[in-house]
Amino acid sequence: MRKLLILMALAGCSTVQGNPQPQAARLSADVLTLVLTDGTVCRANWAAAGGAGRLEPCGPGYGYAVRVVENPNILRQLFTGLTEALGADGAVPPMAEVTITDPAGVDRVFVSPPPVDTSF
Repeated sequence: MRKLLILMALAGCSTVQGNPQPQAARLSADVLTLVLTDGTVCRANWAAAGGAGRLEPCGPGYGYAVRVVENPNILRQLFTGLTEALGADGAVPPMAEVTITDPAGVDRVFVSPPPVDTSF
């Protein structure tokens, strides 16, 4: 009997799952890509939406707001200018802060492009 109760308790724990959470957010020139902890990938045309909107079909639904860094550092400006001069307009994603708001109103802030890991 004791083994049966333990198995039932473990089975109950394994079926309880929380809502997926935002794990990463990245921008291209016009598309926001959000990755959730369950592997779901959601996209929205943030540029056409004016920098803010909702990712309705994404999990339980998330709001987003993109704040583009208008004057990035000089190296970034030079690199972006060089790629544009070479005819690769839009190849360099904008530097921005992306705020994802879950249905409970909790904000998670991401930077795009993500920072480079120099800990190795």
